[in-house]
Amino acid sequence: MKPVTNLLRLPIILPQALWVAARAVRLPEPPGPREGQDGEGAPLRVLILGDSSAAGVGVDHQDQALSGRLVARLGHTHTVYWQLWAQSGLTTSAALRLLSEHSHQRFDLAVVALGVNDVKNGVHVTRWQSNYARLIGMLKRRFGVRRIYASGVPPMGAFPLLPQPLRGTLGDRATRFDATLVALCQREPGVVHMPFDVDLDPGMMAADGFHPGAKVYDIWAERIVAALSEDPLD
Repeated sequence: MKPVTNLLRLPIILPQALWVAARAVRLPEPPGPREGQDGEGAPLRVLILGDSSAAGVGVDHQDQALSGRLVARLGHTHTVYWQLWAQSGLTTSAALRLLSEHSHQRFDLAVVALGVNDVKNGVHVTRWQSNYARLIGMLKRRFGVRRIYASGVPPMGAFPLLPQPLRGTLGDRATRFDATLVALCQREPGVVHMPFDVDLDPGMMAADGFHPGAKVYDIWAERIVAALSEDPLD
């Protein structure tokens, strides 16, 4: 969307954004373990990094969230040593700071879920691309990650919570951010873009109309495991 069009929409978009912020249901990060060991088979060290979706907001327990479903599925073929570093509201720049706070350790696989907060907070797409590239570099150099699954930016134009024209504006931004992420992944060895193309009808979403529901988390995990099965780590 052209910047001038967004400027013309500001008198409508800003009140809508404030209304959404005031009326939105505040869902907590679910309880449950954020690290552990599970499964049988060849060892696989997994890091899940990201925002509220990585943290599992929208379900009642981590067992139903991305971490729980991913570890359960990977555990059929691997002994999974896993950690969850996630926080509601996390932007890509904040994720860089979070990584820098952790001591050096090694992971084979990282699943990254970032972008929604950058989109809604008005971060410029060029700055976001630069931050994400730095994040990839840090995961590889500091943590030895061999494969990164970069989760696509969700289609915010389909989020039931958001009214129009705010929904359309954020949807257009999310589409631009995701296209930028696709191009970045194509340039980075060992980084795979995982499209977020799950149907986001209200029945698939959490009670707040903004976060994934349990079925979306399970599909997300299933697709990551399928991608790894098709292209295993050496």
